[in-house]
Amino acid sequence: MPLRKNMNARLGMGYLTYSYSGSTRDMNYDLSMKARTYDALLDWYPREHSSFHVTGGLAYNGNKIDAQARPNSGGNYTVNGNSYSAAAAGKITGQVDFGKVAPYLGVGWSKASEKGWSFSTDVGMLFQGSPHTSLSSSGCTAGAAACNQLATDVAKENARLSDEVSRFKVYPVLRVGVSYKF
Repeated sequence: MPLRKNMNARLGMGYLTYSYSGSTRDMNYDLSMKARTYDALLDWYPREHSSFHVTGGLAYNGNKIDAQARPNSGGNYTVNGNSYSAAAAGKITGQVDFGKVAPYLGVGWSKASEKGWSFSTDVGMLFQGSPHTSLSSSGCTAGAAACNQLATDVAKENARLSDEVSRFKVYPVLRVGVSYKF
C-alpha cells in the first residue's frame, strides 16, 4: 500500500517447517523447526523511480524448535556423562523458542506497477533475541535416586542446549512477493 511517493507499507507472513537431527556433547536429538512469522513492514525507496528499497518493521515471531532426545544404538541416553536406559528413563523432550516481537531490517527490489501484477524480493534479518530452552524428562520408571539424578543431569543438558542455540539470535530471511494492483 503506497503511503508516499517513496514509501510503501505491507503486511506479510512466513511459514516453514523443517525436520533434522542434531546433537550436543552427549545427546542426540530429532529436531523439528517451525518458522511462523507475521509482519508489518515499511519500504523506503531512496531514489525516485528506483526498484531498490530498504525495509524495516516488526514481526510477531512464532518461531520454535521442538526437540526429542534419541537413544544411542544400545538403547541408552547419555546425559551429563551418565548412561540411562531409554526404557527406564522415559522421554526427554524440549523446546527452543524466541521473543514474540522481533524487529526486521532488510533490502530488496520491487517494481510497483500502475495496474496489474508486480513482484518483489527482500533479503534481511529478523532480530529474534536470545533463545529460551526448556528440556525435561517424563515417565521415568527407574528408582527414585536414578530419576532424581536424571532430572539433575537433564537440567545440566538444558544449559548445554541453551549454549548450543545461543547463535540463533538473528534469523536470515529471504522473501519473494507477488501483488496485484487494480
